[in-house]
Amino acid sequence: MTHGATEARARFRAGGTGPTAGQAAGFTQANLISVPADWAYDMLLFCQRNPKPCPVLDVTDAGSWTTPLAPGADLRTDLPLYRVWEHGELLAEPTDVVVHWRDDLVTFLIGCSFTFEWALADSGVPLRHIEQGRNVPMYVTGRPCRPAGRLHGPMVVSMRPVPPRHLADAIRESSLMPAVHGGPMHCGDPAGLGIDDLDRPDFGDAVDLEPDDIPVFWACGVTPQAAVMASKPPFAITHAPGRMFVTDARDEQYRVA
Repeated sequence: MTHGATEARARFRAGGTGPTAGQAAGFTQANLISVPADWAYDMLLFCQRNPKPCPVLDVTDAGSWTTPLAPGADLRTDLPLYRVWEHGELLAEPTDVVVHWRDDLVTFLIGCSFTFEWALADSGVPLRHIEQGRNVPMYVTGRPCRPAGRLHGPMVVSMRPVPPRHLADAIRESSLMPAVHGGPMHCGDPAGLGIDDLDRPDFGDAVDLEPDDIPVFWACGVTPQAAVMASKPPFAITHAPGRMFVTDARDEQYRVA
């Protein structure tokens, strides 16, 4: 049954713009970035060299807006919110990109940490951003990605506060899903990643930590957007952070054990 994913995409196609965390439970979500075909090899190489933040789930043919991850879906209309970039500058943030679409665009669908949140929840790990009705907080780190061709930029991470008694569960469950970022990059002091202030995320919303919560940071599929901002390709389309493409694939397909 794929009706949960189909219904979610229909809501987004009709104009729903909210974050997708906690929506269409059990269905894999994906980051999206579309680049001109003459930049596609650089992007593929960038993802291959930086698999933790950029695990590739699918790559389309040039000009195609379809994917076998969700037959019948339209990658131009079925996300809640998009970002359109020119030379590294944000041009627009529309609810569909039909008028911006180009026949030379190659789209990359990249794994998303929302995919392992069901496993965290099943293990009793609280998800503060869902509890608080917020988008997950995301931060640009001081860690550079390995460059590839014309693409370079810093790694982006998402943060989930985890109580100490649940830390081992959070690490174990996410590590079993390497195709959607896998285990954390860092636990504890955000300064270890070059992050100055948890209350000022670069993307998403700040969340309130409980007194004993430990900040836990996972590599994030917004990293290609940071590369777009740093590398300034002439054109790109991405999802808006936290507003993902909901596929028909099931989350458990990406669990290795």
